[in-house]
Amino acid sequence: METKTFDLEEKRLEEEIIKREAKRVLIQLPEGLKDEGSRLASIVEQAGAIAIVSADPCYGACDLVTLEAKNLGIDLIVHYGHSPMLKEGWTQVLYIEAKAKVSPQVAVRRAIPFLENWSKIGLVTTVQHVHTLEEAKKLLLKSGKTVAIGDAGHVKYSGQVTGCDYTNAKAVSKEVEAFLLIGGGRFHAIGVALATVKPTIVADPYEGRAYNVDKEVRKIVNQRWGSISEGKEAKKFGVLIGLKSGQRRLELAMEIKEKLEKSGRNTTLLALKEITPEALFQFPHIEAFVNTACPRVSIDDKTRFRKSVLTPNETLVVVGEMSWEELCKKGWFENTT
Repeated sequence: METKTFDLEEKRLEEEIIKREAKRVLIQLPEGLKDEGSRLASIVEQAGAIAIVSADPCYGACDLVTLEAKNLGIDLIVHYGHSPMLKEGWTQVLYIEAKAKVSPQVAVRRAIPFLENWSKIGLVTTVQHVHTLEEAKKLLLKSGKTVAIGDAGHVKYSGQVTGCDYTNAKAVSKEVEAFLLIGGGRFHAIGVALATVKPTIVADPYEGRAYNVDKEVRKIVNQRWGSISEGKEAKKFGVLIGLKSGQRRLELAMEIKEKLEKSGRNTTLLALKEITPEALFQFPHIEAFVNTACPRVSIDDKTRFRKSVLTPNETLVVVGEMSWEELCKKGWFENTT
C-alpha cells in the first residue's frame, strides 16, 4: 500500500491538535500505514504535543485503543483509516479516513464484462472510496445497468461496508442480482458475498483490474460446513468474549453459553483481547470454540486453528435452532456494533 495514494490530512492533524489543546496524542494506524507513524508523530510534536504511536495491530474502528489511551494518560486518539463506529466515552478521538486518491474508472470499465449476466447491480465500497461511488454509478448506468446504493444507517456513509458490517449491502440485496465492490483486495468482497449470498465482483482501482470472488466464497462455505460438523460432535465448548472496545458482546456470549448447556454441552466463558491459535492451545480439553468477537477471525482464519471456531449463528445450527439451509439464506454477518 503506497501512502502517496492516500490523503493523510497532515494539515488537519496539526490544526486539530492545536484547536483541542491536546498535550499527549496516541496515533493508531492500520497495517498498511504503520510506516507513516514516525512522520505523523513529528507533525504531532510540531503542533506542541507528545506523540505515541500504537504498534499493536489495528483491525478496524471496532479496535479503538481506549484502554491503552487511559493507561498512557492520553487526551486525544488519532485513528487512521476508518470512520466512527463506537461511542468513545471519556476520551477525544480524531478520525482521519485516509481517502484514496485514485479514480475507479479503469477498474469499473473492466468490471462491466463480469456483470454481463445481471442488470440490477448493488454498489458498495470501503470508507477510502465512498467519494468515488457517484463516478462509478454513472459508468454503470451508462452501460445499461440499474444501480442501488444502500443506506441502513449503521455506518457513516451510504454504500459503505466494513469488515463485519454489511448492512448497507443487505439493505438492497433483494433489489439487486449482483454486487460490485470498489476497493482493493478480496477481503470486503468476500464479506459482501457471504452476507448477501449474491455474486460479487471487485473493481480494484489500485491495480486497475476486476475479478470475481466466487471460488474463494465457495471454499469458505465448504469450510464452514466442516466446522459446524465438527462442532456437532463436540461436548466441551469455550465461548470467546472479545475484550476489544468494539467487539465486547458479553450478553451474546451468555446467551450462547445457555443454549449450549441446554443442548447437553459443557461450556466455559473465555475472555481475551486477541483470538489466536496460541491462546486457544492453552485449553486442550476444550473441543470447539464459539467466537462472539470479530466474526472474520472464525471465517478468514479457519486454517490457522486446529479446532472449530464457530460464529454465533453457526452455533445455532449445532444446537438445532437453525438449519444449514437457513444459515446459507440468512448470510454469515449480522450487525455486530
